[in-house]
Amino acid sequence: QVQVVESGGGLVQPGGSLRLSCAVSGSIFSINAMGWYRQAPGKQRELVARITKHGRTNYADSVKGRFTISRDNGNNMVFLQMNSLKLEDTAVYYCNADVYTDYFENKWGQGTQVTVSS
Repeated sequence: QVQVVESGGGLVQPGGSLRLSCAVSGSIFSINAMGWYRQAPGKQRELVARITKHGRTNYADSVKGRFTISRDNGNNMVFLQMNSLKLEDTAVYYCNADVYTDYFENKWGQGTQVTVSS
């Protein structure tokens, strides 16, 4: 059974920073792409940032220059450093991973709340 667990969410003022972490565990052969998505109230889930196994990244236009995604392949973890946070960054942030066990699985975490408020 593969588990995806996020941590690091919380309440922060506009202009502040947060760092999200995501750990993938279980009987894993390998992990390909990993990413962060977010869903604000009343809106669809959207891609925030994604990183391939070899470190290639892509970002939503709304977070470019403010957010940085990185990963630790040895520990099956992915991180999201969020700087210069804005009110509109408030959402539940979800970790996603393309995991190979005995077969391919696309796995989601339960989400972590990020609230930007003054």
